[in-house]
Amino acid sequence: MTLIPGDGVGPEVADATCRVIDALDTGITWESHDAGVPAIEAHGTPMPEHTIDAIKATGVALKGPVTTPVGKGFRSVNVALRQELDLYASVRPCRIYPGTPTRWDGVDIVVVRENTEDLYEGIEFEMGSDELNKLRGYLKYMHGFAIPSDAGVSVKPISVTATTDIVDFAFDYARTYGRRKVTLGHKANIMKFSDGVWLQTGEALADHYRQIDFEAIQVDELAMWLAWYPGELDVIVLPNLYGDIISDLCAGLIGGLGMAPGMNIGKQYAVFEPTHGSAPDIAGQGVVNPVAMILSAMLMLRHLGRDDSAARLERGVARVLAEGRVRTGDLRPTGKPATTAEMADAIIEALDVG
Repeated sequence: MTLIPGDGVGPEVADATCRVIDALDTGITWESHDAGVPAIEAHGTPMPEHTIDAIKATGVALKGPVTTPVGKGFRSVNVALRQELDLYASVRPCRIYPGTPTRWDGVDIVVVRENTEDLYEGIEFEMGSDELNKLRGYLKYMHGFAIPSDAGVSVKPISVTATTDIVDFAFDYARTYGRRKVTLGHKANIMKFSDGVWLQTGEALADHYRQIDFEAIQVDELAMWLAWYPGELDVIVLPNLYGDIISDLCAGLIGGLGMAPGMNIGKQYAVFEPTHGSAPDIAGQGVVNPVAMILSAMLMLRHLGRDDSAARLERGVARVLAEGRVRTGDLRPTGKPATTAEMADAIIEALDVG
């Protein structure tokens, strides 16, 4: 199995997760490949070809978080990986496990995010560049749009093809896992020719899935409902940028990013990774919560058809959380916070209970 530890806290949560999976005795062996900061240091690129080739060879990868520089430096490794492998569907289940300190009860939401286009496609024009000056001139001459000279520009493509793929995926997911409703988030009232394509395509496809409830909601109203009555939401399908934001909001409902697993699915390949980032400020301290990556591995086992092992792993995680004796700092322990390794040890011990 391809393992990409990542950087920052990635190697810590990856090590904890591999130990838990090894304790399940699934027969999985790990082939580690680097990405992000370690890959730059070793190979001069954040995403070496051998890492991509390894995923293509095995078809499945478990990946830790990778640092993305803010406003400068190399482009997101995560975005590049999703586009390279056509991992068009990001699935982020957000479920409250009993014993997790939250403000809510019974939240069980799945965010399905289109992963390949929208503003994250990376079609950008740098402020003051010759390319942007040409674009500014063209738009002013042909369409009367005046882009300020001190602006940077990003382009937001949303296609019928990609929208069809992800909305079909969301309905198929809902049908497979017995979910009751799909909610499509949009801002088509303002972005009529991008989000408009998203909304019109989604509404047309919903007619083919009449056994599943469907609603379309403007994304700002959706955020309000999530903060007000999150139990009313079930499967939420969103374009790339909104999906990134709303999935973090949902993680906040269930105890934080340390509890939020994720998977990126394509028609040939799949990469499983926690929702949280690399958190370089706490890297190496052994304090990060490994549950998000451990639950991502649970999703991986389910994807591989190892349902018994996946169920056993989820029961182990749920048991540790319900008991509440071992908690990392983000889960607000009453005593001394557990380390990353201690949390993994507790889950391993819980695998053999009951």
